[in-house]
Amino acid sequence: MKIVGVSACPTGIAHTYMAAEALEKCGKELGYEVKIETQGIEIENILTPQEIEEADLVIIACAKNVDLTRFEGKRVIEVPIDKAVKNARQIIMDAVEGKNISIFHLAEEEKEQKNQQTGVYKHLMTGVNFMLPFVIAGGILIACSFMFGIHAGDPNDPSYNILAAAFNKIGGEVAFGLMVPVLAAGVAYSIAGKPGICSGMVAGMLAKSIGAGFIGGLAGAFIAGYLTLFLLKQIHLPKSIQSLKGLIIVPLLSTCITGFIMIFIIGTPVKFLLDTLSTFLNNMGTTNGIWIGLLIGMMMASDMGGPINKAISTFSIALMSSGVYGPIAACMVAGMTPPLGLALATVLFKQRFTVEEREAGKSCWVLGLSYITEGAIPFAVADPFRVIPSLMAGSAIAAAISLGAGCTSLAPHGGIWILPIPNVIGNLPMYVVALLAGSIVTCFCVAFLKRKNNYEL
Repeated sequence: MKIVGVSACPTGIAHTYMAAEALEKCGKELGYEVKIETQGIEIENILTPQEIEEADLVIIACAKNVDLTRFEGKRVIEVPIDKAVKNARQIIMDAVEGKNISIFHLAEEEKEQKNQQTGVYKHLMTGVNFMLPFVIAGGILIACSFMFGIHAGDPNDPSYNILAAAFNKIGGEVAFGLMVPVLAAGVAYSIAGKPGICSGMVAGMLAKSIGAGFIGGLAGAFIAGYLTLFLLKQIHLPKSIQSLKGLIIVPLLSTCITGFIMIFIIGTPVKFLLDTLSTFLNNMGTTNGIWIGLLIGMMMASDMGGPINKAISTFSIALMSSGVYGPIAACMVAGMTPPLGLALATVLFKQRFTVEEREAGKSCWVLGLSYITEGAIPFAVADPFRVIPSLMAGSAIAAAISLGAGCTSLAPHGGIWILPIPNVIGNLPMYVVALLAGSIVTCFCVAFLKRKNNYEL
């Protein structure tokens, strides 16, 4: 039996490749030929038309929208990408037995049903996937401007540096400024396809100009997307002018209606809500910071790149557009802690880990330092009731110290590699303390909870 498939996660980094590796490895063990196309930052291991034609099954493990038109008429099973990472063997066995299999067709009614079945989380993650390149590029370019010591944009200011000002304009004003509009456009596109992009982008731009920020942008995105979808269903035109519906009529109506809703209904109350939240987060004391940090840390480590992790990290990234930089710093340190704590544990307490786990621990050093929390997944899958609580404890401590000490980050990603850039991390010494403390807590919690099995050293 030949099996092909596609794996894709919102960030296109860890889950994409871990799911593909797990499916291919388990398929080989079960005696099947499996090839998984990875749609990460780049599309790799691309499926050829002949391979798709010869395939008996197609496995789609994606957390964002992907083009499935080439699988017309094939037997397809769709699964959450985190399930593919953790239970690849069971997925393949179920697919071979015909469980949860459907024949993929491109009929209009089925496409509309599929749009309705994708769910809010998948729409949100598609928007995040659109947004991330702008956030990461913008954040790092802003960080680069601080390398030159920029303090003001006024050319008459003694600290003015033309190169630093250029970095700041490209990254801060333009790339970072497009974060909310692009997020909204991505969400609307996920819901309604290309006709939703215009109204979604306009909703995001209006949210930005009104001051409703990411909360207003998200609200506008879902209004734009579902309104566009509704209009596509309700408006019927003769075939001779059918193309006008998706190209002109629906985008025009959806954009106009969404815009009026944003200006006259959503804007003011959402702006008030966001301003209140931003003020609270920017002025919270040590005690509040510790409690919120504990919550952020536990959420980051609870599913290691899954829906809960993505939800809190997306929320924290979005807060950056409102000038709140503490939560994203807490997210990043809490995300680095799980792999680093496990890597340390495999060195200090070797007898509690198998040879394979100790080898995996070596890669966890690099993954942890790079803020790729998913490096901890193999350990959590093998022993969830001991490992996951340990990871949550360590990440909670790290995030609590970070927020409690007032640490901030101007970059949303990059891990330890952005720490040497001047002024990117606020209160850098305590941030390093948070990272070390969280990693050590994780290490010793794992060592305490896991049994001493005296594996071969």
